[in-house]
Amino acid sequence: MLSTNSAFSQTKIESHEISASVPELSAFHSIIAPMWHKAYPTKDIAALKGYVPEIKANMAKMNCAKLPGILREKEAAWKAALVKFNQVAENYYSAAAGSDDAALLLAAEKLHSGYEAMNRVVRPFNKEMDAYHKTLYVIYHKSLPDKNYSEIVAVMDQLIAEADAVTKTPEEALVKRLKEKSVKYHAVATELYNLTVALKEVLAGTDAKAKNAAIEKMHSTYQKLESVFE
Repeated sequence: MLSTNSAFSQTKIESHEISASVPELSAFHSIIAPMWHKAYPTKDIAALKGYVPEIKANMAKMNCAKLPGILREKEAAWKAALVKFNQVAENYYSAAAGSDDAALLLAAEKLHSGYEAMNRVVRPFNKEMDAYHKTLYVIYHKSLPDKNYSEIVAVMDQLIAEADAVTKTPEEALVKRLKEKSVKYHAVATELYNLTVALKEVLAGTDAKAKNAAIEKMHSTYQKLESVFE
């Protein structure tokens, strides 16, 4: 057990809860890497067929994987992508059982694409948002339900600094990922920063309803920022 920050000294959570990763998906890379970078380019059909037992074993683990708390809002997207990934895997098994080398190579290509699609579901949009989200997660899912406003006050300077960093995500990276939607990113990121600063002021007061409303608005605005990437 650990705290995401010393200011959250009374809010202990497990480390995996705030890690935007799925161990079962990460483990799958040990198969995808040699398949895609060695067997596929050299058209090593025997090797591609030989991966079937390992792929099946890892798919079984993928189907039982549970997302960490910080990814709970991506549950629907994960399940939808997993359905497609299972179908791609089934097609790979069928191709591997046949004698059409071209079909197996195509199946390997689609398996790699399916794996990448699964990664896109859980991968943080950028490191600045990931840092902000980790602090926000503890606030929204731990401190707020407990009405522990003092803990939230204690991390506000950190959260404001993280919100500021979100507004300063390198433009080159944004344009590459979002193209023309980078303009919307900046607008929503600025809104998020302003709401984060405003929350610190609200927390200095005594109106619990106002505090709750300010946190809810900040949280929904973060979700709006994530939706820019959809």
